[in-house]
Amino acid sequence: MTTTVSKHQALEPLGPIPKELAAIMRAELPTLIREIGEEIRRSNPEHTKFLNGPYGRAIQACVEQILSTFVDQVADPTTSTARRDEMCRRLGRCEALSGHSLDTLRASFQIGARVALRAGKRVGKRYSLSPALMLAFADALFAYIDELIEVAREGYVAVKAQTELIQQLESERRRLLRLILAGPAAPRAKVTELAERTGWPLPDEVTMVALAPDPQLMRDELDADALVDLSDPQPHLLIPGTLDELRRASLETALSSTRAVIGLTVPLEDAADSLRWARQALQLAETGIIEDDGPLIMCDDHLVTLWLLADPSLTEQLARRQLAPLAELTETQRERLIETLRAWHTTRGNAVEMADLLHLHPQTVRYRMRNLERIFGSRRLSDPDQRFATESVLRALLLREKATVLPLARQLAAGQKPSLSRSLG
Repeated sequence: MTTTVSKHQALEPLGPIPKELAAIMRAELPTLIREIGEEIRRSNPEHTKFLNGPYGRAIQACVEQILSTFVDQVADPTTSTARRDEMCRRLGRCEALSGHSLDTLRASFQIGARVALRAGKRVGKRYSLSPALMLAFADALFAYIDELIEVAREGYVAVKAQTELIQQLESERRRLLRLILAGPAAPRAKVTELAERTGWPLPDEVTMVALAPDPQLMRDELDADALVDLSDPQPHLLIPGTLDELRRASLETALSSTRAVIGLTVPLEDAADSLRWARQALQLAETGIIEDDGPLIMCDDHLVTLWLLADPSLTEQLARRQLAPLAELTETQRERLIETLRAWHTTRGNAVEMADLLHLHPQTVRYRMRNLERIFGSRRLSDPDQRFATESVLRALLLREKATVLPLARQLAAGQKPSLSRSLG
């Protein structure tokens, strides 16, 4: 072969291939391209679906370019290989990105060489080409394949090196995120050092995001400066600064099929608090206490709920104390009076408004209120501290009832020593 040997070619052809052979070879290209495609599919049946997709069309185009360049170099040894080389590098990059070894691509090139050699023998017999010419053709063909593999390796190695750097950077940033969440326990100097090493400017404020288990995260759609930890049993991420409209749009795209709760924007040293609140809201959303139409839930919209339900055990103890006077009543009486007590707090004691809210006659409401005053005592109902404690309990229990099967009255059934926490979820 008289073609100029590139820097990748390890072997010299045994002898020249006449330029006139290029015309004969070019006429065989359509058949040869088809045969190579069929042989690759036959040899790799598990990849048939893959090869029939967009990647398969790219391989087809690459095969056409590779064979055309070989023939062009036979006709003119000075023919540029730039387009062929770029396509081979791209194939190498695709293999690396797909997590495959280079062996699969090498095997495909070798399959193509065997098919081409078989076709060359047919053509040689048809045109009575000499054995020496056929040997030169075979030698040039396999040297050409070696060159292709070396060019593909360039693309493969480049992506592998880049991938390793990215993985190392992500690992360092996960470590940085864990240091930030450690709060005062992590020396500020270590946080600053790791941030500088990973090229992450330390922000004054951050917004934490709690993710549902096994999140489907489109990392490319997420802002590059977001810190992500999906290896944690409770996956989460950190957004520098406040969550403006652009940040929110990015999150909605990246987490389109994953439930997530956006915590409060807090100073960097308080990041753990933001994540704790976000995780609490996520748990309440999963039990149905917090309702939200979209995949992204804002902690800022549910602060009172988070506050009231921050400590379920303490809420239960407070409920036992505040509602203890009702424990001796029948179930029906308890349900009615708790309903009335809640309406009393809601309307600030206006009997007419209470009647509208409860769909009762005002006289019935007044009767119930006299019973409540008798049971609780008028001073207890009117005392500001007692009012606040009771109203807080009633609001908390109303929220919790969204996630329970048993009504509150059954939890207070006399003699059963009920657990409010059971109905609170």
